[in-house]
Amino acid sequence: MPVHPAIIATVATTAETLSRVATRPTWAEVSLAALRQNFRTVQKHVGANVTVCAVVKADAYGHGAVECSRALEAEGARWLGVTSLDEAIPLREAGIQSNILLMTGFWRGEESEIVRLRLTPTVWEPWDIEALEKATATLGVVRHPVHLKVDTGMGRLGVAVAELPAVLDALKQAKHLALEGLSTHLASSEIMDTPSVADQERAFEKAREMVRGVGFEPSFVHVANTSAVISRRETWNSMVRPGVALYGYYLPFQRAGREVGGGTLRLAVKPILTWKTRILSMRHFAANHPLGYGGSFVTKARTQVAVLPVGYADGYNRQLSNRGRVMVRDHYAPIVGSISMDLTLVDVTGIPGVSVGDEVILLGTCDGLSVDALEHARLANSSPYEILCNISKRVPRRYSS
Repeated sequence: MPVHPAIIATVATTAETLSRVATRPTWAEVSLAALRQNFRTVQKHVGANVTVCAVVKADAYGHGAVECSRALEAEGARWLGVTSLDEAIPLREAGIQSNILLMTGFWRGEESEIVRLRLTPTVWEPWDIEALEKATATLGVVRHPVHLKVDTGMGRLGVAVAELPAVLDALKQAKHLALEGLSTHLASSEIMDTPSVADQERAFEKAREMVRGVGFEPSFVHVANTSAVISRRETWNSMVRPGVALYGYYLPFQRAGREVGGGTLRLAVKPILTWKTRILSMRHFAANHPLGYGGSFVTKARTQVAVLPVGYADGYNRQLSNRGRVMVRDHYAPIVGSISMDLTLVDVTGIPGVSVGDEVILLGTCDGLSVDALEHARLANSSPYEILCNISKRVPRRYSS
C-alpha cells in the first residue's frame, strides 16, 4: 500500500523539527560576553603593540568556532588561529573576514583553496613553498603571505635550525609569496624552572638572525602560547597565540615540581562555558545496594540517588566515576557508581526538595559553589584542554551575548 503524501510530509517535518531541537535535557551555555572580556583582558595584558592571534582551533576548544570567531572579530581580533583548512572553511563561509592562520600547515592539493580563501599557511618544508608558489602564480596572486615555523626543541612541526638555509632559499626563489611571519612553539612554558624554555629561546633567536641575514624581516614574530603570555614576557615579540585563556583557563604553573601561582602568574580570565543537565529520575536504595556497572559503589545507608541524562558519550569523563561532583539546589552532590555512556548517578541524600526536572550544573558556578575544568582535569589525570574539547557534539551549545 502506498504511503499517503500527508504522512510523508508529517514525518519529514517532525524529523526537521527534531534536528533543530535538543530532546535530551543536557546542554552547554556559552557566554560570548565573557569571551570578549577575556580577549580584552589578554590584549590589555600584552599591550596594544602586540597582536593577539585568538586561537579557535578544535571548534574553539569545544565552545563553537563560528560563534566564538564572530564575537572575537567584533571585539577587534584581527587574527584567528586554526589547525587546518577544514577548520578555516566554515569561518569564511560564515563571513569571518579576519586573517586566519593555518597553524599546522596543509596537505598537498589544498594550496589553491588556501590562496582563494585568503588564508595564511604555516610552512616549514621546501615542498610547502613550491606548491604555494605554483598555486599563487596560477591564480595571479602577486604576494601571498606565509608564516615560517621553526622547530626549536618541541620535536613536532617546523624546520630544524640546521635545515633552515634550504627553506630560506626556497622562499627567496618564490616570487609570489611573502614571508610575513616567523614562529615556534614552546614545550614547557608553564614550568618555571625548566631550562628547555631558555634553550628554545636561544635556538629561535639564532633562527631569527638567519632569517634577517638573507634579507627577510617578518612583520609577525610569535612564540607565546597562553602560559607564556602569562609568565614569559620576553617571548611576546610582535604577536602572541592565546588559546585556552580566551575560554577562561590556563595550566597551573610549576616550580620544583610544585604548583605555584599568584602575583604575576595569573590572568583575570573567567570560564565562558557552563555545562548543565536535568534530573531524569529519582531512586531510593537501602544500605548495601550496588550501583552502576560492576557495582563499583555500594550504599552504606539509605541513599537517595538522582539519575542524570549525561555520560561519556557526551564527553563526561569516565574517570570522574566515584570521584567527581555536581551542583544541585545549591549543594554539591557526589557522583556514585561508574559513569556510563548515557547516564550518571549522583547521591542527593540530605539535599532538600530534590525532584525530577531539577537543573544540575556539571561545570560552572552557583552561589559560591564551583566545579571547573581544572577540577575535572585533576580528577581525570588530564588537562582542561581535553576536558573542554571532549564535550561532544550531541551536547547543544546555547549562546548568550
